Amino acid sequence: MTDAEFRPEDTRQSYDRVAHEYADRIASELDGKPFDRDFLDRFAEAVQGRGQVAELGSGPAHIAAYLSGRGVMVTALDLSPAMVAQAQRLFPAVKAIVGDMLDLPYADGSLGGVVSFYSIVHFHDGQLARAFSEMVRVLAPGGLAAIAFHIGDEVLQRDEWWDEPVRLDFRFLPTDHVVALLREAGFEMTSTTERDPYAPDVEFQSRRAYLVAHRP
Repeated sequence: MTDAEFRPEDTRQSYDRVAHEYADRIASELDGKPFDRDFLDRFAEAVQGRGQVAELGSGPAHIAAYLSGRGVMVTALDLSPAMVAQAQRLFPAVKAIVGDMLDLPYADGSLGGVVSFYSIVHFHDGQLARAFSEMVRVLAPGGLAAIAFHIGDEVLQRDEWWDEPVRLDFRFLPTDHVVALLREAGFEMTSTTERDPYAPDVEFQSRRAYLVAHRP
């Protein structure tokens, strides 16, 4: 399907380089995205009483902060130490840690939910399978996973971002393919929704998917 591959050192270094600019541009993005806010509101309601939730691949942790504001006990995890520093700068009330989505630092069955907004975009299929298996492992029975990603079947390669040198592949994914991989990992699907992009001054012009799955 694609030759996109998660290269941990490249990804970490790239996001370290752009972390401050990324945080300043992205941390308030939910203000212009009512669909996303509604999706997260419904997720927050669904995980109430289920215990701790983790945002995976959190960037500046604005999603975790939004959920925290709705009563969710949430932590944030990102591969980039500089991005975690931005999360701590912008949202000091949210615990943010450095960690890898392919080797989550959480005990088996210890979480009531995980949320991954556009953080699976650097993975090939084998890495997606590993990431989803890790989500299943750390979720308690009935725990929920909320996942958003760009819809498509192409790879956008970047070697420069906001005047900084980077080495990143952004993978667009067919919704049914992600659903199949989630099921293979042991999830059952709760909901699948797609939307068209908001205006160009709000976000990149790609169609988006929003999935909720649960561990049986």
